[in-house]
Amino acid sequence: MNAEAGRRVQVDLGGRAYEVHIGTRLIDQAGELLAPHLPRRRTVVVTDRHVADHHGERLAAALEAGGIAVDMVVLPPGEQTKSFAGLEDLIARLLVLKLDRGDRIVAFGGGVVGDLAGFAAAIYKRGIDFIQVPTTLLAQVDSSVGGKTAIDTAAGKNLVGAFHQPCFVLADLDVLATLPERELRAGYGEVLKYGLLGDAAFFGWLEANGGAVLAGEAGPLAHAVARCVEMKAQIVAEDERETGRRALLNLGHTFAHALESETGFGEALLHGEAVAAGCALAFRFSAELGVCPPEAAARAEAAIAGAGLPTRLRALAGAPFDASRLVDHMAQDKKAEAGGLVFVLARGIGEAFIAKGVDRAALLRFLAAEGARLGPAG
Repeated sequence: MNAEAGRRVQVDLGGRAYEVHIGTRLIDQAGELLAPHLPRRRTVVVTDRHVADHHGERLAAALEAGGIAVDMVVLPPGEQTKSFAGLEDLIARLLVLKLDRGDRIVAFGGGVVGDLAGFAAAIYKRGIDFIQVPTTLLAQVDSSVGGKTAIDTAAGKNLVGAFHQPCFVLADLDVLATLPERELRAGYGEVLKYGLLGDAAFFGWLEANGGAVLAGEAGPLAHAVARCVEMKAQIVAEDERETGRRALLNLGHTFAHALESETGFGEALLHGEAVAAGCALAFRFSAELGVCPPEAAARAEAAIAGAGLPTRLRALAGAPFDASRLVDHMAQDKKAEAGGLVFVLARGIGEAFIAKGVDRAALLRFLAAEGARLGPAG
């Protein structure tokens, strides 16, 4: 794929189908590229302070050059913004700007901005359209595609939200150059997840080319982003509302969300870092249960660790964790059924599957072996 020429991936949802445009120098073309999706030639760009400082003027200028009037709502950065209070503040600001139901919001940022702005769009005046312009690797390969929008609560991550598909996604690879190295690596955790869950050949390609992706080399980076988006687009088209196969995209996330809940949804553990550790845990748990060869779990862990991402509970901020508390968080997971534990596990590299009715005692023993505290009740 030629990164500058770009690549377009279709998310085939019938009358709600939309396109993901991946390439370089796309923000400078935003007026032209977004105009077909902004019939009233006005928009509100929702972003955070970091993205606004780096790229806000550039996006606004490109939109205005295309004859699009722009208001910009700048939010505080960080996962804490993705809350009831943050949602209320954003809705209030949209109302002040007098958006009507024919207008569109542009979510310009990482996963926090995309989730919050998308959820606001889903409920503002009973629903308006929105466009995703993701600015992190994690958002470009995962959260900007598929229509999951949500906020966090004290009970857990992403427990209040809606399925609300964007009408267009614009993924400019150039903006990734301004990401802190830690953020880029965290996003790469989601890239590895795609190979681990359903494409062994892509995982092998990442083993050989992951360093080039992380270094921002145009060709490898474009290939990695496009392949992840292709995989997600296919799965979402088959199972938009996660009643079946789409749950495979949650490989590592049951562990990850529990760890994020315990560490406070903050800088101590970024989402992509939690997903990376969760994938390693899911593969080791699969091996412990006898459904995955130990060598596959070791291979997954080696690739994750080789990218500078965490793989062990003991190494995470907040360790040692309480095993029972982690399992209680997992029981609140959106995949849980009637209080039963549901995990995405693996039979091998690229062979994830949904496991229902996972035994709590076996999970507690596994977490204890991984370094979590096991209290008397366990």
